[in-house]
Amino acid sequence: MNGLKTLMITVVLMVTQSTIAQNFSLFEAQSYALENAEQIKRSELDLESAKKQVVETRALGLPQINAESTIQQFLNIPTQVVDGAIMGQPGTVVEFRAGQKYNASAGASVNQLIFNGSYIIALKVSRFYTEFVATSIKKSQQDVLSNVTQAYQMALVSARNKAFVDTLVELTEQLINKQRELYDVGFITQEEVDQTEFSLLSAQANLVIAQTTYDNALIMLKMTMAYPIDGDITLTENLDNLLLEKEVDLSGSYENNLELDVLRKQRTISEYDLKNIKMGNYPQLGAFFNHQYNAFRSEFNLFDFNEKWYPQTVVGIKLTIPIFAGGERWAKIQKAKIVVKQDELNIQEFQRSLAAQEIQIKNELRSARTNLQLQKKNIDLARKIHDNSMIMAEIGKENSIIVTQKYNQLVQAQTGYVNAMVEVFNKKLELDKLYNQLIRK
Repeated sequence: MNGLKTLMITVVLMVTQSTIAQNFSLFEAQSYALENAEQIKRSELDLESAKKQVVETRALGLPQINAESTIQQFLNIPTQVVDGAIMGQPGTVVEFRAGQKYNASAGASVNQLIFNGSYIIALKVSRFYTEFVATSIKKSQQDVLSNVTQAYQMALVSARNKAFVDTLVELTEQLINKQRELYDVGFITQEEVDQTEFSLLSAQANLVIAQTTYDNALIMLKMTMAYPIDGDITLTENLDNLLLEKEVDLSGSYENNLELDVLRKQRTISEYDLKNIKMGNYPQLGAFFNHQYNAFRSEFNLFDFNEKWYPQTVVGIKLTIPIFAGGERWAKIQKAKIVVKQDELNIQEFQRSLAAQEIQIKNELRSARTNLQLQKKNIDLARKIHDNSMIMAEIGKENSIIVTQKYNQLVQAQTGYVNAMVEVFNKKLELDKLYNQLIRK
């Protein structure tokens, strides 16, 4: 019984914990995404692979030691021929079989690279490549942070809009209840009641749309955060405070742009490729050592170590000096130089594009902020007109058609205000991304 009670308590606790919504500020949502997003984890694995590539490349310059062993059986013993003059038979060819039916060899070899210009460049490139991949990780982090920030802001705006529409539904329900009382005593007509009911149905339909938009915004936020889709989540950020934060600072430089950094690193890789091709004109020097034992048997008793094995040891160096390649190396060098120039042109073009984007985004952000202020005044005024109209309608001094018009005017003002908030958020996000200010230093 005690075991059953313990099990039941455990199950209840698990169910209770699963229904508790986890609270997230924008910073906490971003931090959660940085720790859990698959896109970042894949980039981190790329970095680990790049580090292993450095080890692999470095190993090419270390001694390469191999053990080798072979066993051969000649089905036909090789035939050799010599001039018959050797045996006193000039003008003839004497043939004979040379060798044994079974041969075996076992030994070890050591090869050591002494100088190879391409190896030096390859080692530098592999180390630089880790920096290149690290930039890719930052790019992945920036993308994740941008998506989370946008999704979080959209969820807050959707929640505000849902609360607004919910209030309209509640106010309209209150109005229609009072209008029915006025209708019962003959103060207003059935048409006015019907008109208000029409407004109520419109408000309820808008509420369904607002609820769906909010639910979908939360799902999108969970997706970008890599948060369980079926998990509950609560946003703790204040929308008005978040809007104020977007007006604090516009400083930054597009020279810090991550995509620009990637292009610069790509140019560096092209420069390394050019150096590597030039190194093909330099001599290559290597050393080798080989020691092995050979056995020759007429019968298959190769593993009888009482029989004789013959040692053989070779040591030497190998120098390769490129002399002429028909112009191939020259053509490759010229092509590599062209690639470097193309990379430089790409950087110049992208810098000019970033400068234009900076001006455009700042102009659009200023316009969006001005529009937001105007839309805020507009909705305050529309709400005031609507509320006055509702009060007049409650006492039977306002026509329901006029009330509906004021309602539609308020909904239109709310739509403009919501769009203005989204525009401010999006433009500030674009500017932060341009300046590479999303990633916390």
